[in-house]
Amino acid sequence: MTDDVRLRRGRGALGFSFFVQGVTFALLVTRIPAIQDRYGISDGLLPVFLAAVPVLAGVASVGTEHLVKRVPPGVVLRWAQPLVLLSLLGVGAGEQLWHVAVALGAFGLSVGALDASMNMLGVSLQQAYGRSIMLGFHAAYSLGGILGASAAWYGAHAHLGLFVSYLPAVAVLVPLVLLGSRYYVDRADRADHKDQEGLPETGLGAGGFTLLLPLCLVMACAYIGDSTVANWSAKYLQDVLGSSEQTATVPYNVYMVTTLVGRAVGDLGVRRFGAVAVVRCGTLLAAAGFAVVAVAPGVWAGMLGFTLLGIGLCVIVPQTFAAAGRLFPGASDTAVARLNIFNYVGFLIGSPLVGAIGDAWSYRGAMLVPMVLVLITLFHARSFGPREARYGVDHERRAGDRAVDVGRGGNGV
Repeated sequence: MTDDVRLRRGRGALGFSFFVQGVTFALLVTRIPAIQDRYGISDGLLPVFLAAVPVLAGVASVGTEHLVKRVPPGVVLRWAQPLVLLSLLGVGAGEQLWHVAVALGAFGLSVGALDASMNMLGVSLQQAYGRSIMLGFHAAYSLGGILGASAAWYGAHAHLGLFVSYLPAVAVLVPLVLLGSRYYVDRADRADHKDQEGLPETGLGAGGFTLLLPLCLVMACAYIGDSTVANWSAKYLQDVLGSSEQTATVPYNVYMVTTLVGRAVGDLGVRRFGAVAVVRCGTLLAAAGFAVVAVAPGVWAGMLGFTLLGIGLCVIVPQTFAAAGRLFPGASDTAVARLNIFNYVGFLIGSPLVGAIGDAWSYRGAMLVPMVLVLITLFHARSFGPREARYGVDHERRAGDRAVDVGRGGNGV
């Protein structure tokens, strides 16, 4: 098998892994009311269960940083993704409160390892290609999220039990991800790559985390914005803008669709204009979206705001992972694992922060908080790389020989 074929297959396999994770996560979060009803989880206890998942995922992300020093990230992903799917099935199969606690705990731990290893592989594969492809992987995740949410809607509409709703997806996807994992492409010669870059293979080096910190802040702020849309868009449209219950479900769907579209074309923008320009543009669009939502006089203006949010926010997270890989080319696995923790930090902070401000002041005012936080990205835009981060045609030619060496190898991207 030629190196080009290996890279193409690895890219397709990893894209499918992102897609499956989008499906899986959507199936879980969109059925939270049904999970609460099935296990009799009180409103006071529900936030504890929901917070435990990202906390455990963060712990697993730290563990993955150390695990990949011994085994390739592709091996971690090969086993983590089926465990995530089986944990999802466990959420629907239990009967007592401790059953769902164990299942959600397993989901959190396995999803942390999955997110970290999946993005490690995406970063190293982008380095192998020598051009921007990271947004395409996250577009696959968005597509999976749309399909998973649609499947969850059908399950709820048809009054299907959780286990019955989850079983077909798990039964189909587990064999497919195991099959696809055969084509992951790991970095083959990590020692040589380390020596070329002059960076330690097992860490970021002295002062390394200080260099990574701006990207960590950007990641947390982006997920604060994302969780605001996920958790408060429906309530905002219905309670503040006076929409119907049915219309209130539309903003998140619009957000997901625009996220998919933005990510599908985003790599072309990075190749043409560079990562810094794309991130700056996305940041301004996201901030404008929050501003429009905050001052919207009616439902349609609110819809426009959430549309701008989707187009703007969608580019920030994938490019943050890619920037970490460029910043620490000899230790990208470590950088991605640490950066991934701030995914969960933003998720934990975002929803409670907006809710608390909304209750204490107003939900219109609460929308200005993630707007300001997202704008912090502008101050750290230079962290997303130099002009060469666009991976233009000339850069691709220069990277050709290196891409073969980086992309050659075993069982992970």
